[in-house]
Amino acid sequence: MAYLAFYRTFRPSTFDEVVRQEHIVKILKNQIQSGKVGHAYLFCGPRGTGKTTLAKIFARAINCLHPVGGSPCGKCEVCKALASPANMDVVEIDAASNNGVDEMRDLREKVQYPPVAGSKKVYIIDEVHMLSPSAFNAVLKTLEEPPAHAVFILATTEPQKIPATILSRCMRFDFKLIPREDLESLIKRVFDKTGKEYEEEAVSAIARAGAGSARDSLSIADMCASYTLGKLTYADVTAVLGAADFASVASLVKSMFSGDASSALAQTESILSTGKGVGTLCKDILTFLNNVAVAKLCKNAREILSLPQDRFSYLADVAAAGDGHKILRVTEIFASCENDMRYAVNGAVTLETAVLKSSLPDSDYNIDSLISRIETLERRISEGIGVQPAPAAERPAQNGGEKTVQNTKSAPAAAQPSKEEGRAAGISKLSSTHEESPFGEKSDPPAAAPSADISQPALWDEAPPPQHAGSLTEEEKGKVFGRLLKLFRTTRRNAVLFTLCMDLESSFEGDTLILYTDTEAVFKALNRPENSRFISEALSSLGVFSHEVKFKPKGESKWESAERRLKENFKGIDIDIK
Repeated sequence: MAYLAFYRTFRPSTFDEVVRQEHIVKILKNQIQSGKVGHAYLFCGPRGTGKTTLAKIFARAINCLHPVGGSPCGKCEVCKALASPANMDVVEIDAASNNGVDEMRDLREKVQYPPVAGSKKVYIIDEVHMLSPSAFNAVLKTLEEPPAHAVFILATTEPQKIPATILSRCMRFDFKLIPREDLESLIKRVFDKTGKEYEEEAVSAIARAGAGSARDSLSIADMCASYTLGKLTYADVTAVLGAADFASVASLVKSMFSGDASSALAQTESILSTGKGVGTLCKDILTFLNNVAVAKLCKNAREILSLPQDRFSYLADVAAAGDGHKILRVTEIFASCENDMRYAVNGAVTLETAVLKSSLPDSDYNIDSLISRIETLERRISEGIGVQPAPAAERPAQNGGEKTVQNTKSAPAAAQPSKEEGRAAGISKLSSTHEESPFGEKSDPPAAAPSADISQPALWDEAPPPQHAGSLTEEEKGKVFGRLLKLFRTTRRNAVLFTLCMDLESSFEGDTLILYTDTEAVFKALNRPENSRFISEALSSLGVFSHEVKFKPKGESKWESAERRLKENFKGIDIDIK
């Protein structure tokens, strides 16, 4: 006899052998036992979850002369007749290739003929969503009021494509993805029946690759069983799936977490040079990042992931190198990369761009990236590690996009002019304040004052702002808000405050700087006492000694804005505006 694939050889023949889908099995069993069998059913759900299998079992069960617990006995004359491929009482139709109106008209004529062996004639229409609108209309009336001996079972993976007129005439059953534990049990039963030896980790890897589909899992298990004549190992399964080497992916992700862009890019090129597909590598990185998140956050990660000890050690080492925000940020980058590669002409460039973006958090102003950088800085400070600024030649200038070149033979900082010392002192005072974040989250002060130098580059040297009230010209006032954002951006400790302020509108009323926001949460956060003090200190170093944050709702016209300011300035006075 010709060899049959695992998913055909071990297809369930009774309801009790079906993997999960208990909510559907129970209803079908009860209908058979009570004799209340409907005339039209719709089985919908992901591929490989048992739709066609249950349809065949149900078709035999409603014709069986002596059903056992609702399942076909397999021994009576009708069961034996229906088991033959030549039987005419269970008709399977592939709607993907028979989707025209002529085929449905032919079906409508043939449905009038009575069954040959059993009491019911069952029509199983697979991939029914592929029927054309005309074909649906042709079968519509027959589906609603078929002959007493006819039962229709429609199966589909895309129920949203089926017309509402068809859906309303069917009893709908939604199949669910099969949990990994049940897939592992199924694969073990198959291997035990075929005499194949296996490692527990190998079975878990096959079940994970099956992604909730019994047919996919058995197909992978079939390939793995043929891959090696001896005991099936985790490495064998990885080789069959074409996944990148686990250690290589672990090293690549660790390099991205540590910010080593050069090493990460070199490792990416090395993996791709072995013949691994770009899409496969991206998928492997996403799978690894998901495992890292589990290892980082779950206490029983070893049991959940079911990995060999050496591979779990790799995973734990990488998880220790990244915090939660960093893991989330990198995962989001590669999830977006996987989607972008579907439309990319050169997938390798798209993947390597994602690798570089993940390795260079300093160039990314995503909020998770900023928070991760702040946490890394605070951890190093609390551990007493000195945080030295990047050389001036490597820091991008804040004006014009050119790099600032510093003369290494210049005089020490103590020899700078007094006005420079004044501004540096103001900035230092602002950056060293360590009480509460802009969102009110308290943090502990560092254990010891580290030798951290986060002073500013010489971006203020262009036009030093006056240091006394009322001396700013109109031109200087126009530059104040931009200077304020630069100050917050370069002091780093106030990165979140910079994020809050970057979308504000600003104007001067006399010598008072007015900041407008249309977001109530930002308005409340900026008016917190500690944040107001941060802004006041920063503005003082820029020559502005009075500021105010105001809430300006979206869509407010100039007239409404003027009316609102007038009422704010004259509170308690009845103002009638006409």
